[in-house]
Amino acid sequence: QVQLVESGGGLVQPGGSLRLSCAASGTIFSIYAMGWYRQAPGKARELVATITSSGRTNYEDSVKGRFTISRDNAKNTVYLQMNSLKSEDTAVYYCNAAHRMYAYWGQGTQVTVSS
Repeated sequence: QVQLVESGGGLVQPGGSLRLSCAASGTIFSIYAMGWYRQAPGKARELVATITSSGRTNYEDSVKGRFTISRDNAKNTVYLQMNSLKSEDTAVYYCNAAHRMYAYWGQGTQVTVSS
């Protein structure tokens, strides 16, 4: 069983930055593709960014150039650095781990961008 625990969310002003962390336990972290998703009120959950076990990254168009996903396999942790935040980035952010037919989710962390 894989456990994922997100942290780092909070309230930030437009143009500000946050770094989300997702710590994994109970598995061989390095073999998993990791991802960040978000869900705003009244909207479906959407992909934000992914990183493969080999370090290849992919981003949703609206966050390209502003967000950076990275992983530290020694710490079993994936990060999402979010810069130039906008009000439309407000959502609950979820960490995801996927390997073959298995997928796991964290409990989510709230990010609110507001002045």
